Amino acid sequence: MKLPVNQTATVFAILVTLYFWRENLKGIPESSEKALRIMQFTTIMVVLLIGWCCYTLWVRGAHLPPLPTLGHLHFAPDALGWLSHSSLPHTIGLLGIFIALGHSILAMSGEESLAQVYREIEHPKLTNLKKAGLVIFVYSMVFTSLVSFFAVMIIPDATRKDFFDDLIGGLAMNVVGPLTLRLVFHGFVVLVGTLILAGAVNTAIVGSNGVLNRVSEDGVLAAWFRRPHPRFGTSYRIIDMVVGLQILTILLSRGNVYLLGEAYAFGVIWSFVMNGLAVLVLRYKDRSLREYRVPINFHIAGREVPVGLALITLMLLGVALVNLLTKQVATVSGAVFTLLLFVVFTISEKLTGERYGTQEGLDQRSE
Repeated sequence: MKLPVNQTATVFAILVTLYFWRENLKGIPESSEKALRIMQFTTIMVVLLIGWCCYTLWVRGAHLPPLPTLGHLHFAPDALGWLSHSSLPHTIGLLGIFIALGHSILAMSGEESLAQVYREIEHPKLTNLKKAGLVIFVYSMVFTSLVSFFAVMIIPDATRKDFFDDLIGGLAMNVVGPLTLRLVFHGFVVLVGTLILAGAVNTAIVGSNGVLNRVSEDGVLAAWFRRPHPRFGTSYRIIDMVVGLQILTILLSRGNVYLLGEAYAFGVIWSFVMNGLAVLVLRYKDRSLREYRVPINFHIAGREVPVGLALITLMLLGVALVNLLTKQVATVSGAVFTLLLFVVFTISEKLTGERYGTQEGLDQRSE
């Protein structure tokens, strides 16, 4: 019996969301412990997969993927969005590379998570933040990119299209070895993939809870949202709201993982752009000594020019603008959601300011 894909994904996603809702109500140590276990299983799978694929290449031999020249760039119609009838992606190689980067932006989601959970990082924050960033970079650069290279070199051309949505599973079934062992490994890969996506649900709850708590502390949201849980002491009202919105998103998307991935990529890339732009502006407005600065800085006429930071921001902005043109549903839904949040936060901030306009009221809100 074959279960309906999207409906089954919807039910499973809701159950996972409810599970992590309960864990976050108990507190961060509870949810963080589960995230650590997921990373341990993921690391085991990554080491096994890379080692097995390298052994397969040593036994069979392989050819490298072609260079990203114009003649080798091919896009499916749904990958181009509003550019599907334009010749630009096929005549400007850099634009084609930016489109490809836009579709692989989910590989950077781990870096985006650091901005959400940095408050929970142990002291010394900068040292541990750099270590966490290095780990995520290694995973993204080594594992994510190697999977794509291995898929071209190991999975036969005739069957590779059947694994576009599951390259790791395709690799597990096409490495050398007995069929039974490959099936067992494929099952392990599916289990780890499920755990990774489940962990992303937990990260979203933790990150959203932290951001909305800071928004409430700044007076944009009423202090009512930060009232602690009577038993666990967590900001359960914010957690309830976040989980409710997650379940609503799952229901509205009807379990379409591709659609959810596009929407998430829209938020990730624009959050990167805004963070880069904010740091760039801060470098000019606040010239105090910093413990760490993005490398490549020049001094011209006594003024520091953050070249490295500017290049990073421009690169991210280029990918974000290309994403606007190639991800139609994500662009429309993301713009509507952003506008809706802006209106809600603006009204909430105004109402909160009117209610706690005096210093005495602000003190009450802080309490």
